[in-house]
Amino acid sequence: MKSLIVAFFALLITTGAFAQADYRVSAGDVIRIEVLEDPNLNREVLVLPDGRFSFPFAGSVSAGGRTLSQIQASIAEGIAPNFANTPNVFASVATLRDTATAGGGVGHTHNTIDVYFVGEVNTPGLIAMKRGTTFLQAMSQNGGFSTFAAKKRVQLRRTNRKTGAQSVTTINYRSLANGASLSKDIVLRDGDVILVPERRLFE
Repeated sequence: MKSLIVAFFALLITTGAFAQADYRVSAGDVIRIEVLEDPNLNREVLVLPDGRFSFPFAGSVSAGGRTLSQIQASIAEGIAPNFANTPNVFASVATLRDTATAGGGVGHTHNTIDVYFVGEVNTPGLIAMKRGTTFLQAMSQNGGFSTFAAKKRVQLRRTNRKTGAQSVTTINYRSLANGASLSKDIVLRDGDVILVPERRLFE
C-alpha cells in the first residue's frame, strides 16, 4: 500500500514538473522541497548568489547549474542516515529569479534595499525594504521561523562590496523576544543576508 502511495505522489510531482525536467537552477530561484516520509522537512529554499542553499540534515546543498533531479538526489543522500530506508525527495521550482532585474536585485528603487532571508524561516527569499529598516523591524516582516530554527544564533551576514570581505553578526533573537534589548539596533544595508541556522539537538 505504501509503495502505491509513493508511486501516486511521485506521479503527481512528475506530471506537474515535467516542463522543469531540463531546467538548470540559478541563483535567486526559490526551490520547493518535499520529503514524503517527513512533511516537517517540506519547505521552500532560496538559492544564494554562490549557488547553494541549506537544508536540515543535508547541510549546504549545491544547486546552481544543476537540474532538479540532481538536487533531489543530493538531498536524499544527505538526509538518508536519518531514515530506515532511502527517503523520497521531490524538488520543483517555486519561483524563478527575476531575469529583468538580475544583478540589480528585485527592482528596488533608491528608497528601498534588498534583504535576503535564508535558512530556517517560513518564507525564504528576497524582500525589498525601506531604507533605514532595522534588523528587528526586518524580522517582523519575514513570515516567522520554521520549527527547526535556532533562534539563539540568528546571523546577519554583510559583504563589503569594495573588498569582498564578509562580516557575520550573531544575534540571540530568543532573548530579544523574551524582553532583552539590543544595545543598538542594526540598520540594514542593501544586500544584507539574514540567515537562521538549523537548531542543534537539545538546543
